[in-house]
Amino acid sequence: MIGVLVLTHGAAGEHLLATATQIVGKTAMRAAAIGLEPDADPGAVLQRARALAAQLDDGSGVLVLTDMYGATPGNIAGSLLADGRVEGVAGLSLPMLVRVLSGHHRTLAAAVQRALSGGAEGVLHMNRDCCRDAQR
Repeated sequence: MIGVLVLTHGAAGEHLLATATQIVGKTAMRAAAIGLEPDADPGAVLQRARALAAQLDDGSGVLVLTDMYGATPGNIAGSLLADGRVEGVAGLSLPMLVRVLSGHHRTLAAAVQRALSGGAEGVLHMNRDCCRDAQR
């Protein structure tokens, strides 16, 4: 089963992971979050992230989800990447995480695609017409 490691600023990832788990229920997927505080030592966080990624990987690979490309959590995520073994997606959102946790992915590549589609399809302009349809 694919492992999922969430790397974010502050406790955002921990809260998103808890909320996604509440929505999808208990999942067989291995998942954990690391939140970076403003005074965190990036080198120490990278070591912790490497160790946690190794724990999450049962041989199926690890998907690293991060909040923002180019920021410290994203840079740490980038340092973990290994094609086909550890893949990353930036722009973490609740729809993305729910999509990943609710799927039984046979491959890491499939988990990446579920993350991308969950993120893209989870962003929409809400207006009165769409909200009225949802209430019916």
